[in-house]
Amino acid sequence: MIELARIRADKEVEAIMAMAEMQTEALKFTEHSRRHAGIVSKWSGDVLRGLGYPEERVQLAEIAGYLHDVGNCVNRTDHAQSGAILAYHILTRLGMEYEPAAEIMMAIGNHDEAFGTPVSDISSALIIADKADVHKSRVKKSITNVLKANIHDRVNLAADRSFLTVDREAKTIALHIEIDTSICPVMDYFEIYFTRMQLSRRAALFLGCEFVLIINGTRLL
Repeated sequence: MIELARIRADKEVEAIMAMAEMQTEALKFTEHSRRHAGIVSKWSGDVLRGLGYPEERVQLAEIAGYLHDVGNCVNRTDHAQSGAILAYHILTRLGMEYEPAAEIMMAIGNHDEAFGTPVSDISSALIIADKADVHKSRVKKSITNVLKANIHDRVNLAADRSFLTVDREAKTIALHIEIDTSICPVMDYFEIYFTRMQLSRRAALFLGCEFVLIINGTRLL
């Protein structure tokens, strides 16, 4: 198994991720840099580890989480599919066997809500982790007037904290978000994230769990 540290240090990965970040910044998207990649990597692994999956599956989920947005270096449109192919070639070049590399490719190709669907334990963990990263630090510093920011930026600006908890016995995967309602109402979150939460719910079901959404201490799903 190739270690995640080796992938993170790879010069090709560094170059591709730098270009991906440059493109999302030019498009004024929320942050999709190494910060997001690192968080999604950790949370993808946490989901499977919390459910008792073998460490090998956990490691594959962590790698998929780290590489899931590399397709943004090509184009934001269809970034899941282009990123999946890029990731496969990177991993096989580094010496990963074809089958686990293909599993990661499949997971990355299914992480976006536009066309994705949970098709494996790895893809399910990746979906949940990716959609859970809502936080003020993802908004570009150039946005200073919250009232003029678009709804996606407002929701992220309002999110002081988000994290996942996994209860293996209760078979629940819970996303906890703390939102500053003086910046945006909770309803704004549902307006832009409803489709993503539906996908997270299907991903949790694939893992034999119920997806739970808790905002400001109140269970909403």
